[in-house]
Amino acid sequence: MSEQLFSLHSWPRAIVHIDGDAFFTSCEEAIHPELKGKALITGGERGIVACASYPAKKLGVKRGVPLHKAKEICPSLIVLPSDYETYSLFSKRMFSIMRCFTPDVEEYSIDEAFADITGLRRVLNASYEDIALNMKKTIEKSLGITVSVGLSLTKVLAKIASKYQKPSGITIIKGREIADYLRNLPVEKIWGIGHATTNYLAKMNIHYALEFAQLPENIVKTKFTKPGVEIWQELRGESVYPVIPEEKSSYASISKTKTFAPPTSNAEYLFAHLMRNMESACIKARRYYLAPGKIVVFLKKNDFDTIGSEAKLSRPCNCPLEFSGIIRDIFDSCYSAKYIYRATGVALLDLEPDFNIQFTLFDDPVQAEKIKLLYSVADKLGKKFGKHTLHLGSSHLIEKMGKGRRGKTTTREQTQLKGETRRRHLGLPLIHVKLNNQRS
Repeated sequence: MSEQLFSLHSWPRAIVHIDGDAFFTSCEEAIHPELKGKALITGGERGIVACASYPAKKLGVKRGVPLHKAKEICPSLIVLPSDYETYSLFSKRMFSIMRCFTPDVEEYSIDEAFADITGLRRVLNASYEDIALNMKKTIEKSLGITVSVGLSLTKVLAKIASKYQKPSGITIIKGREIADYLRNLPVEKIWGIGHATTNYLAKMNIHYALEFAQLPENIVKTKFTKPGVEIWQELRGESVYPVIPEEKSSYASISKTKTFAPPTSNAEYLFAHLMRNMESACIKARRYYLAPGKIVVFLKKNDFDTIGSEAKLSRPCNCPLEFSGIIRDIFDSCYSAKYIYRATGVALLDLEPDFNIQFTLFDDPVQAEKIKLLYSVADKLGKKFGKHTLHLGSSHLIEKMGKGRRGKTTTREQTQLKGETRRRHLGLPLIHVKLNNQRS
């Protein structure tokens, strides 16, 4: 069987995928150069490894490992709290740099993005390879972090390419070279293929990406659903997933969790965190004009066992004041004073546009309208002075007892610049620069 998967001209599309290398720890190293080259992790506030630097990874420290196990592996491990505010600012700056090369940039996650540079060779007076390399160099020079870059004909192939040489690598998969890169790639490493599809392919005696890509079209369309067919097409160099530059505006679900320390069995404090979780989730839902028809509430015990329940709302609603009683009922059914808890969480499900909400005979339209007006004011205050400036009384215990933070606060949280408050920070990262004591 011929391994030639792609036979059209060289670059029908040119898609770049940029992936930050150990992004959270890289941001910390950019701010604190003295940490470079050291075994470093973030996630101190959660009690588990959120991100590990490459020196830490080489020693066997992996993401999701509890802190005590990580320290057993590496006693000299440097543990930092996650500074998501600063990581987000680095992320925005990285995407902004990418948009200097092309307006077609899709933000996939905080440290990943796709860029479509098709047709820009003449405009930028450079080859696609040079455009991708210049994008990489500009990000690294401007932010002091490293990124890995993949360039290929489709999003799936570009994502495969960016993983090929990590950290700080650049890999280009041209049409005639696709088979070479897919030959030894396990199917579970393909973006979009999960455990179920991997097991299904194994039953067909298909274990590598090239074997999947070489399947005849009639078999693929017979045995696979639309996502499987689309991935097969992308692997063969046929671009079916466009780069979508618009900000994400739809969600299948919205979830918020909070891990705190020390763990506690204080019922009211736990309930306060649950209500804060729900407030945060609903703030995001209102931002995108969505409302859940179902909510899930859960508690995580100190042994990582999780207990929770879900409830269907009488109508979709994104104002937690209206269904706080339901949350209390779920909490009372899940909580037991004999356990110690380390985290709380909620999820909003069955989301739909909130302007489609219809009142039932059992709802009070006047009261609901007043609550909606109240939350519109709360959102305006939150936008101006910081999230949760106006919050539910049931979550106020957090303000009195603290947020339950494990370890030290981040550098950014300890610092207030002119015009900032405890709740409201300017959109600026805190950069530490060591200057030589020399006269210019």
